[in-house]
Amino acid sequence: MAKRQNIVNEDELAWLPMGHGVGFHSVRKQLGAAAGGELLGCSLYELAPGKSAWPAHYHTANEEAIYVLEGSGTLRLGTREFAVARGDYIALLPQPAAAHRLTNTSDSVLRYLCLSTMIEPEVTVYSDSNKMSIFVGAAPGGPKEKRTLAKSLRADAEVDYWEGEE
Repeated sequence: MAKRQNIVNEDELAWLPMGHGVGFHSVRKQLGAAAGGELLGCSLYELAPGKSAWPAHYHTANEEAIYVLEGSGTLRLGTREFAVARGDYIALLPQPAAAHRLTNTSDSVLRYLCLSTMIEPEVTVYSDSNKMSIFVGAAPGGPKEKRTLAKSLRADAEVDYWEGEE
């Protein structure tokens, strides 16, 4: 049998814990990167009850999709909320109207696949906290060693274009 090039089984990967504070905690397996993917990312996530993986955000360059494998939760999309459950597929387009956050509002684990294009440069906007992140060299979720610029800053951190120029 041939070597399994560009194939990975989820059982071959360890869960990577991610989180911050009380509300944000998940475990993740980066399937796309492990299989050698470059322009399409895919991660398997598990969220415990009451948790979200990320703050509400939208991408300016990358499209995301979520496919719910197990459990249920609430998707905030813009100013609206939707119940989501096993079998739901969600398309998240790169635009302000699609600011999104998935939260496990059930009593059991929420397990889902998140797929995304891996376009850079990318600006991700976090509308609730007035922040943005800028990625150049590798998209969010891409190899950090390839990034030539990665900054998170307040969205109102602005200077005049000519400031500091002679």
